[in-house]
Amino acid sequence: MADDWKFCKATAGSDPFCPPVEDAYDVIVVGGGPAGAAVATLLAEFGHSVVLFERAGQQRFHVGESLIPETYWTLERLGLIDQLRESAFTKKYSVQFINENNKESSPFYFDEYNPHECSQTWQVVRAEFDRMLLENAIAKGAVVHTAAQVQDVRFEDERAVGVRVKLAGADESRDITAKVVVDATGQSAFLASRLKLKVPDPKLRMGTVWSYFRNARRDPGRDGGATLVIQSAEKKSWFWYIPLPDNIVSVGCTGSMEYMFSPGRGTAAEVFAQELERSPATAERLADSTRCDDFHTTRDFSYKSRQGAGDGWVLVGDAFGFIDPVYSSGVFLALKSGEMGADAIHAALQQGDLSGEALGNWQTKYRAGADSFRRLVYAFYSPDFSFAKFLKAHPQFRSNMVDILIGDVFKPGVDEIFEVMGDVGPQTAV
Repeated sequence: MADDWKFCKATAGSDPFCPPVEDAYDVIVVGGGPAGAAVATLLAEFGHSVVLFERAGQQRFHVGESLIPETYWTLERLGLIDQLRESAFTKKYSVQFINENNKESSPFYFDEYNPHECSQTWQVVRAEFDRMLLENAIAKGAVVHTAAQVQDVRFEDERAVGVRVKLAGADESRDITAKVVVDATGQSAFLASRLKLKVPDPKLRMGTVWSYFRNARRDPGRDGGATLVIQSAEKKSWFWYIPLPDNIVSVGCTGSMEYMFSPGRGTAAEVFAQELERSPATAERLADSTRCDDFHTTRDFSYKSRQGAGDGWVLVGDAFGFIDPVYSSGVFLALKSGEMGADAIHAALQQGDLSGEALGNWQTKYRAGADSFRRLVYAFYSPDFSFAKFLKAHPQFRSNMVDILIGDVFKPGVDEIFEVMGDVGPQTAV
């Protein structure tokens, strides 16, 4: 599915992902996903000394392959658009929804709302995409060390002052100091978990089973790269359908934890097969395909963090909060939070103010944008809500809906749709 991930060897400095590590930096970034890579790249470009520690040592396998259009702007700032244009990643022009009655919506073509180049985005293989981001961070001056196990964030008088880390090939752990520590560890939320900051969302306790299929059906023309969101019968689950390079399609099924992994449902393969029977639109597309990977499962507990920054530390990406993946918002929010966090850290370092207020001054705006995704997710899972009926009754909000789908959630007024829609959604996990 992807080239082997560059990995660290025991000989320090022999691999670009295993450089020598100094004893002190301006910023330590923990986690090498899109959020961490964005923070590290931009701070290195600003001229700060940055080290990024990623615990994975080989291929960084990750789900979440579909990019939404507004990722373009952060990727452009990172200097990656030309590489993406030249890549083999599948081009994505639209998203399409198929309801529980097997009725297909018209595709939402992004360029109908914005004719800019950003309206064509990509379906990426995450191992290759994440590596592209890390290699870019290295090229911009960040030190990136993989197979590095951060064991603790060190505090003095309630201020983060560095980390304790065991580097690849080392016999003992080391203490590395920094002015700022960034937690970009994804859903493991290394620091947020230790500080007991995570607040789960009781409405979104979801479980997922997914795998990869070769020769699955694709629609013709530019619809061939579309993300499909397919509801199963009675809206008990939904499937994602994401076309990838090499004639591979990522297909996953998500539903409430209580439903997907209830006692007696069997193995992951059996759960997937049961749900496939309840989704004719998905089954038809997979009829002539061959599964080319194992089944994987996740338990996606959506959550927020009560606090996103403190003296000497800041959270970005999924370490700050996680939202159900139905609208493919994950990579966008990771990149955007990394970008906004990097700008705040740079300003704080210049001003010599490393307080939580200075490091997290972007997070109120970020939370408001992320909550537009969250509230649209609630509507998706509501058994009594219909997007088609809502837009028929309130056509003036179609542009707001599309703005959220493409990721333009920081646009003034985009959340006005919820003044009419209200707080629809599951009262408990569906």
